[in-house]
Amino acid sequence: MDRPVALITGATSGLGRIAAFELARQGYRIGTVARSRSKAQALVADLKAVTGEPVDVFHADLGLLSDARRAGEEIAACYPRLDVLVNNAGVHAFAQRVTSEGLAEMTAVNYLGPFVLTEALRAKLGASAPARIVNVASEAAQQAKTIDPAADLRRTEPYTRRESMSLYGRTKLMTIMWTQELARRLDADKVTVNCCDPGFNATGLGRDLPGSAVLQRVLNILRIGDPRKGAGIIVRLATDPALAGTTGGYFSARDARPLQCPELGRDPRVQRELWDATEEKVAGTAPRPPR
Repeated sequence: MDRPVALITGATSGLGRIAAFELARQGYRIGTVARSRSKAQALVADLKAVTGEPVDVFHADLGLLSDARRAGEEIAACYPRLDVLVNNAGVHAFAQRVTSEGLAEMTAVNYLGPFVLTEALRAKLGASAPARIVNVASEAAQQAKTIDPAADLRRTEPYTRRESMSLYGRTKLMTIMWTQELARRLDADKVTVNCCDPGFNATGLGRDLPGSAVLQRVLNILRIGDPRKGAGIIVRLATDPALAGTTGGYFSARDARPLQCPELGRDPRVQRELWDATEEKVAGTAPRPPR
């Protein structure tokens, strides 16, 4: 395998799909972690029609930590090297859903699953130096009202549609905090990690909202929330030589403008607290056999 490898979660639609096509055009072999087999098959067919190159699919539900860990182990065993990891998959749930592992689905998919997947791939990324990790966060992180890491990772109580925005924002705040703490723990000469706000994108993230399909079609017609802008910052963080030595950053889709982590999660002590609480929460989750 002489081509560089990029692994993208959530590449079957939206930002991840566009980023996958662009990275493939730049010569990367694409791997993806996907829950839906039919959507993964469509991605493989479409990418092969455009690039003529194969796509590797690892089936897993990132809302289940056992799946995320198993997928990470499979990916590490599959590739002799891994140059780029993009943690893009996400969900905005407008009502509480609890996974079979007892976790709030939104917290699991948006934060804990990516954390577990990345930890499973850290050694492979380090051995592939220079390598890059890109985490997709959101401006919604500003909507988080509180951060109490140990308690927040355990919360599974019901919430209303109105309350969902601040809870979604908290998962994205956790993503930014995790990115910055991970940057302190990695050797930046070997692996860098950055996150981004991809801006407003009409990509189906709010598919649980009644009427969202119609709204998305209207936005697409009006060219509002064009996901190509959000995908652009993902690809730039993954490939731009000018960002090769940059780590621990949070960047806007608008011209890669540097952003600050929201104040609630900016203190390195709180970021370390989140890391420690996360390690405790995910410890002992055994990989689950593929379905």
